[in-house]
Amino acid sequence: MCLGVPGKIVDVYEKSGLKMAKVDFGGIFREACLDYVPEAKVGEYCIIHVGFAISVLSEAEAMETLDLLRQIGAMDEELGTPQAS
Repeated sequence: MCLGVPGKIVDVYEKSGLKMAKVDFGGIFREACLDYVPEAKVGEYCIIHVGFAISVLSEAEAMETLDLLRQIGAMDEELGTPQAS
């Protein structure tokens, strides 16, 4: 399954001419391209899909979505976090 997952932008920089970000997914950090949402800033939440930020959303929307993804067990699958045994 491939989902768009909300993450918080913690750093914005340029890489090979692209606007990029370091994104925090609850302690798991990934790199994402911000070229589709150039207005995104540090501290904001974005939906990240296959390494690209595709929309900006509020913190409340992000927290609600993250909670739902955790409830269905999709966070581990999408971010590669280890499953508790």
